Amino acid sequence: MTRYALGVEYDGSDFLGWQRLSKPGEQDPGSLQAALEEALSFVAASPIQTVCAGRTDAGVHAACQVVHFDSDVPREPRGWMLGATSRLPAAICVRWCQAVAGDFHARFSARARRYRYRLLNRPVRPALERQYLAWERRPLDAGAMHRAAQVLLGEQDFSAFRTVHCQAPHARRDMQAIEVRREGEQVVFELQANAFLHHMVRNIVGSLLEVGAGERPERWIGDVLQGRDRTLAGPTAPAEGLVFLGPRYGAEWRLPAEVTL
Repeated sequence: MTRYALGVEYDGSDFLGWQRLSKPGEQDPGSLQAALEEALSFVAASPIQTVCAGRTDAGVHAACQVVHFDSDVPREPRGWMLGATSRLPAAICVRWCQAVAGDFHARFSARARRYRYRLLNRPVRPALERQYLAWERRPLDAGAMHRAAQVLLGEQDFSAFRTVHCQAPHARRDMQAIEVRREGEQVVFELQANAFLHHMVRNIVGSLLEVGAGERPERWIGDVLQGRDRTLAGPTAPAEGLVFLGPRYGAEWRLPAEVTL
């Protein structure tokens, strides 16, 4: 039995999120996991089950989701990569595949995860790239949002920024980096943490937008964090602006540079 790691890219616009919504072998209503497993199972001519680094919600995209699976079928990594991609919808591709040590785990071996959120900030909604951009018509102060966000750094309780449906056993997470910057008409949010809670990135962005629009002072983000109450934070930002850049692992796993610390 060999364990393989995959780097998977996808446009989540037309999917109901990563997690499989049916049992293996049953018709799935539209999850990314089911589509990938069906493609890999075709290549293997036997059932394949996958584990991902971080489940994404409906409408969220990924530049390099990392997945692992086990198989005793003799296939070269290139065969898994090209064979699976040939059976996947156009919105999903396997960018790379390699054999890894048997104790590698896509989720538990990851030391960090990175997200990027892009937002078009102008009076008129986007026409081009609209599936990858959120939109805010109010003028935004990116500098104020960046300054306000720095209070989120470090290991803290992020209860105020997770959905009430979050199933994580606790809300403590280590925010390793957070940046807000303006790139022309776009505002870009980049976050890295050891792990994220359900809707955590989108709830942080939605709250920072209140600061950027001048409706809340910069210190308000710290007050929300300390309050640990989701009802005190801002609204959940739309899904389409969010891209999971990927997890990051220690160098000992010998994975591609884009997912290595």
